Amino acid sequence: MPFAQIYLIEGRTTEQKRAVIEKVTQALQEAVGAPKENVRVWITEVPKENWGIAGVSVKDLGR
Repeated sequence: MPFAQIYLIEGRTTEQKRAVIEKVTQALQEAVGAPKENVRVWITEVPKENWGIAGVSVKDLGR
């Protein structure tokens, strides 16, 4: 059973997250031949102040 864990900075819409789940499921189905019923996708949304790039939080970078 393939399991994909995706980390995203908070703020994506429900539609965007649905698209991620659909496309990641399709990619795993194609890449490893797993039935889509066996694919699991877990999206974790991270607050902007908890995500850093080059020593600075994304929130402080204004992203």
